[in-house]
Amino acid sequence: MGLFILRRLGVMLLTALCLTFIVFWLTNLYPNLEKLAKTQGNFRMSDEAVSSYLGDRGYLEPLPIKFGQWLGVAPGWVTEKADGKTMGRCFSEGTPPEERRSFCGVLQGDWGQSTVFKDEVGSIVATRLGLTGKLMFWVLVLMVPSALLIGVLAGMREGSKLDRSLSTVSIVSTATPEYVSGVIFIAVFASSAFGLKWFKGSATSAMDSANFENFFLPVLTISLYGMGYIARMTRASMTEVMTAQYIRTARLKGVSFGNIVMKHALRNALIAPFTVIMLQIPWLLNGVVIVETLFNYKGFGWVLVQAAGNNDIELLLAVSVVSVIVVLLTQLISDIGYVFLNPRIRIS
Repeated sequence: MGLFILRRLGVMLLTALCLTFIVFWLTNLYPNLEKLAKTQGNFRMSDEAVSSYLGDRGYLEPLPIKFGQWLGVAPGWVTEKADGKTMGRCFSEGTPPEERRSFCGVLQGDWGQSTVFKDEVGSIVATRLGLTGKLMFWVLVLMVPSALLIGVLAGMREGSKLDRSLSTVSIVSTATPEYVSGVIFIAVFASSAFGLKWFKGSATSAMDSANFENFFLPVLTISLYGMGYIARMTRASMTEVMTAQYIRTARLKGVSFGNIVMKHALRNALIAPFTVIMLQIPWLLNGVVIVETLFNYKGFGWVLVQAAGNNDIELLLAVSVVSVIVVLLTQLISDIGYVFLNPRIRIS
């Protein structure tokens, strides 16, 4: 097991490095850099002014050098201005020479400065990731038990009325995008259009103090979409297990149907859904973009939209790298958990 984990960690590190380099290359294409210069300066800037702006700030250096500077394995750029002042990546203008750093990148914990929020990228990402983590926690609390219950009930008796009814509910919930169900929930339960107005709180206020009124609708909107997919996978797995030979043997021995389901079928039926549930975590991290924008909940997805819409390169890079890391870690946990749940893989 230790060798397996080390091997997977090595593959994860290489994969993260390659994906990060691709994202870095895409965000540092010249049209993006030109747009950044004009956003920070003047949209009527000439081509010479744009080149001067980008050159002074190290954007026109070769891509491998820029990537190394961003990682923190190469010395940051330093520019001597015409007035004799010096500016650099690792220090602000006017910093005494003895206080200037040479290396400042991700490995040193320096993610850069956001051009939109005028703050350190690391603190922005940490704050917004915490808010989305709170949202994801309650989504999982609602989504996973509900989906497993629906899938197990549907798969216990294949072809029954209960199976057909629950399967229909699962398909409808999966086929309904979040931006559709979210708008419906807002119109029915949070506005005066239908006269209900059960939820009077705003999801924005849930950032500081979450309660049932201001937090339930975004949680429900995200949960419904993932719930149907997990329920269908659980139902398919449960149906397959219930037709296995050892289940038939248990029935012939007179074991009650409840004991067959709980003691013999349930654990084996949950092996496949476990992987699906773990893969929902990276989907939740990036799939909340629509819901957070719709409910104006300023979490990780909202920051991703702001960074992409305003061409905030440093922030967009940080958000992308965090997403890559979360996906890879989730896959590692999923593989380890699958080995523990499935004895055949553990023995082999």
